[in-house]
Amino acid sequence: MAEGFTRHHFGDYFDVYSAGTKPKGISIHAIKAMAELGIDITAQSSKSVEKFISEEFDLVVTLCDDAKESCPVFPGTTEIAHLRFEDPASAVGSDEEIVKIFRKVRDDIQERLLDYLKEKYSIVLDT
Repeated sequence: MAEGFTRHHFGDYFDVYSAGTKPKGISIHAIKAMAELGIDITAQSSKSVEKFISEEFDLVVTLCDDAKESCPVFPGTTEIAHLRFEDPASAVGSDEEIVKIFRKVRDDIQERLLDYLKEKYSIVLDT
């Protein structure tokens, strides 16, 4: 979801990549939650952080504590930011209960990640 928001709002400013320390595939619940806001993430894929180990990035953002602790060091990275979010992939319950958790995390990511990037890079987005 973070990749989807960042591509949607900041795709003209950044090259956006997303990977996980334990990729599980794209959740149908994430796809549904993002589609409710008009953001299609069906073309995204779940990738391992190991795929990007030799890449240089200006900024790496970790989203959960597990990723923060096990994220490898990227050469040339000038900054690593940790923005802690609940991991919705661990949600259990009925389909609607799980989607509700994905919506909550989606809204949290939208607010906090986008605010962080707008402030850090002094970007004003059209609303």
